[in-house]
Amino acid sequence: MDYLVLAYYVLTPIEAPDLEIKRHKEFFKERDFRGRIYISQEGINGQASGLKEHAEEYMQWLTQDPRFAEVRFKLHPANEHPFPKMTVKYRKQLVAMDCSVDFSKRGEAISPKEWKKKLEEKDERTLILDVRNTYESKVGHFEGAELPDLEQFRHFPEYAKKLKDLHGADAPVMMYCTGGIRCEYYSALLKEEGFEKVYQLDGGVIQYGLEEGSKYWKGKLFVFDDRLVVPLDQEGEVIATCRHCQNSCDVYHNCANMDCNELFICCIHCLKEHVGCCSEECKSGRVRPYHEDGKPFRKMRSN
Repeated sequence: MDYLVLAYYVLTPIEAPDLEIKRHKEFFKERDFRGRIYISQEGINGQASGLKEHAEEYMQWLTQDPRFAEVRFKLHPANEHPFPKMTVKYRKQLVAMDCSVDFSKRGEAISPKEWKKKLEEKDERTLILDVRNTYESKVGHFEGAELPDLEQFRHFPEYAKKLKDLHGADAPVMMYCTGGIRCEYYSALLKEEGFEKVYQLDGGVIQYGLEEGSKYWKGKLFVFDDRLVVPLDQEGEVIATCRHCQNSCDVYHNCANMDCNELFICCIHCLKEHVGCCSEECKSGRVRPYHEDGKPFRKMRSN
């Protein structure tokens, strides 16, 4: 495999995000790299892929900067780029919550090994909390986890208040997300709400898969690139079903109706039968012609 897929983040003050964006763009100009890198006053959040040689150069280049020396990269080999292009841009909040966060109140980060041990020793009061969107947890999650019915990250603050009423602030909380950054925000929010014992999976599910495999994990992991779902080890089980026929399936597609564009699970048979649409209603209106080579998160052809 000629490429490496990188997932990483670092929370550190960046006084001039615009200059850091310019610096990154200049670095990538002559290298085979694609992905999405967001930079703000809070730090950097990146998902990208690069030719192995160029990926190694980037990791070395970034960590040479004292501000980013502690960043940890989660790496997976790939045969091709799972991203359509290279994007580096400013984002006011690396995780959209529409409220300020006091990072000094973050929960206790525990390693994948410690997380696994806590799963084995948890009591009935322990709350395993999945802090990802519904479409992510639908294809994979930890056994026994509470799966909030949330479609957007910014809805979590309101959900946290309900969580406190349901379980009490003294309930131990073990929270996890894909790569760890959402827990940095959400654990601080739970602490502000009064939760006393809040633990977050260091490095997220990606790091857990790299170190511990799929023990206590059901299904696969949703990722924000063309791969969409990946197993933690080997093949991984399928726990989701096709929107139309309800047969076992965990392949996501964007609805061909341009006014819908919903990300939905569909088997290849139903996808062809419904010309790429998530419902009968979506078959009328502004509908993109069905193309078998269409890829999610990419601008699909409209003619």
